[in-house]
Amino acid sequence: MTHPHDSRPPICDYEGSNYRTEFWEGRGRDYEDRVERIALERLLPHGGRRLLEVGAGFGRLTNEYNAFGQVVLLDYSLSQLQYAQENLGRSARYVYVAADAYHLPFHPGVFDAVTMVRVLHHMANIEAVLTQIRRVLVQNGVFILEHANKRNLKSIVRHALKKQSWDPNDLAPVEFVELNFDFHPEHIRRELQRSGFTIQQRLPVSLFRLDQLKDTVPLDVLTKLDSMFQSTGLLYTPSIFVRSIAVGSTPNNLGRDMLFACPECGGELERRGDTITCLRDGLRWSVRDGIYDFKAPLESDE
Repeated sequence: MTHPHDSRPPICDYEGSNYRTEFWEGRGRDYEDRVERIALERLLPHGGRRLLEVGAGFGRLTNEYNAFGQVVLLDYSLSQLQYAQENLGRSARYVYVAADAYHLPFHPGVFDAVTMVRVLHHMANIEAVLTQIRRVLVQNGVFILEHANKRNLKSIVRHALKKQSWDPNDLAPVEFVELNFDFHPEHIRRELQRSGFTIQQRLPVSLFRLDQLKDTVPLDVLTKLDSMFQSTGLLYTPSIFVRSIAVGSTPNNLGRDMLFACPECGGELERRGDTITCLRDGLRWSVRDGIYDFKAPLESDE
């Protein structure tokens, strides 16, 4: 049986990886973690009913969303969500969803905030992802996006010294490794506008992301300097955080009981035991040990 998933853009899948321990914990990235939290704190709304974290992974940043009544952690990797579940626990406050960000399994307008940090650089079709995020946000909902910056100081210097073939001032994304993209800030602004967002604020983050600096300058000093630089608005850092507002009309469904909708047709879903069925097209998905698995429909019994 051919599923609609078969024609989708390629996905960077962290299933089974040790991303938490091999990239973050004890790997000399305390500086990056701290300054990203500072940026989030500056840009997040003071609170709300429900927030969606796209690419939540093992839940590294999820405790920054305590002002929200419910947090939905979405990631393509079941194993990363299992790590998050072990750390955050099982309660109505946290909902764990394994899904393809190109087709979010939610009704329109069910979130009043969305965050996506260290995820967009793996997306081959950012228009499709941004359109989906706009669809599930309420009107005037807040979207906080982090993206890898093509026009960072290092790339500018390397290009000037002819040690880098691609031009950091060119607006087109550059794929420097398979499914790893850097984006020009202006390109991101245009894509957000096209998808129904208006930018409110942009923060340059991780200016001092150099091993030599992190090895010699105390962490608290680097963090404070980065925090100060974030307020300059000079977009020449490896990472940029963007706060946008969803503009235009959106059905306000925050009060509805049903969060999920069929990711293929948008139809209503019915849950029986650990199986979820679309009442419109009959597609079925599983709930696996407390994690809603929308990665691919179950095979038909026929």
